[in-house]
Amino acid sequence: MRSFDLLAYNGEVAPLVRCAWATADPLSSAYHDAEWGVPLYDDRGLFEFLILEGAQAGLSWYTILKKRAAYRLAFDDFDATKIARYREAKLEKLLANPDIVRNRLKIRGAVQNARASLAVTKEFGSFHEYLWQFAGGRPIQNSWQHQKEMPAHSPVSDVMSKDLKKRGFTFVGSTICYAFMQATGMVNDHLVTCFRYPQVRQ
Repeated sequence: MRSFDLLAYNGEVAPLVRCAWATADPLSSAYHDAEWGVPLYDDRGLFEFLILEGAQAGLSWYTILKKRAAYRLAFDDFDATKIARYREAKLEKLLANPDIVRNRLKIRGAVQNARASLAVTKEFGSFHEYLWQFAGGRPIQNSWQHQKEMPAHSPVSDVMSKDLKKRGFTFVGSTICYAFMQATGMVNDHLVTCFRYPQVRQ
């Protein structure tokens, strides 16, 4: 396990510095480097993160990352239309699946959220149009020097959480919403010392 890789820059080798949370293992580093904080406008991708962030509640994100491929397989690649049609037999099958988080409330919540997302899509034309409105349609740029400066939630995530709950979504507390915003690039929370900060900012 290493806190940085070496990066060739202008013919010189320099340390490639990451956000502290992404340095513990290769899986976290790869996710951090390729996905975390990158603005995402794909409806299915946004729905996937909403479900995975809800599944994480009470657990570590690393636990969910390890199970991500299994989640995609178990939940029809996060096709909200298919998930919205799940019945009891399918839910029982999911509860028996050792490769995902076998929490009855979270599994039922995924189905409930699929149905709610379809209603939102019908109203707004797309899931991303609805979600990105909370960030004003463009990424919010922060400039944290240290991990401890980063909030667990924000006024924007508070509003998002309240509206999602009003529309029937579950496992969408403000802390979960903020983590969702970080993951999908609605907020750039890479530390200013991280090599991804300027790349994502651009």
